[in-house]
Amino acid sequence: MTPGPDVAEDERFMRIALEEARLAAEVSDEVPIGAVVVVGGEVIARAHNQTRTETDPTAHAELIAVRAAAQALGSMRLVGATVYTTVEPCFMCAGALSHARVARVVWGVRDPKFGGCASLGEVLTDPRLNHQVEWSEGVCAEEARELLQSFFRSKRAAKAAEPRD
Repeated sequence: MTPGPDVAEDERFMRIALEEARLAAEVSDEVPIGAVVVVGGEVIARAHNQTRTETDPTAHAELIAVRAAAQALGSMRLVGATVYTTVEPCFMCAGALSHARVARVVWGVRDPKFGGCASLGEVLTDPRLNHQVEWSEGVCAEEARELLQSFFRSKRAAKAAEPRD
C-alpha cells in the first residue's frame, strides 16, 4: 500500500513505538516489538511485547495496546484509530485489529515468518471480511530492523557462549 497522508506524523508515532520496542528488549528481555494506538492525533495507548514476562503467547504489543485503547475509550471499536507497530502484525494481531475496526495500521518491517498482513496473508484487506484496514509499511524500517537483528544476534551469541556438556 501507499505511504500515509502525513509521513512526518507517521514517523513521529513510529518513534514512540520504537521506544516501546527498546523497552521490550532492554528491560524485559522480550522480542523488541512496540505498538502505539493513535486517535485524533493523540496517543491513546502504547505497549511492547510481553509474551515471556506474562508467559502468554497472546501478549503481543499490538494486542496489549488495543486492549488498553479500548479500555481508555470505553469501546471495543477503535473507529478512526491508527495503530503503529514496529513489525508487521501476525495473523492473530491482524484479526484483532480488524475486529476492533481500526482505520489504519502502519508498520516498520515485514515479518516473513509470521506476518499476516502482507507477507503470508492479507487479513487486513481480505474482501471477504466485513471490515478492511488501510495499511502502510516501511516507516522507520531500518531502525526497527536493526533492533530485531541486534536482539537476535545477542541471543545467538549468548547461546554459543554457553558451556557444552
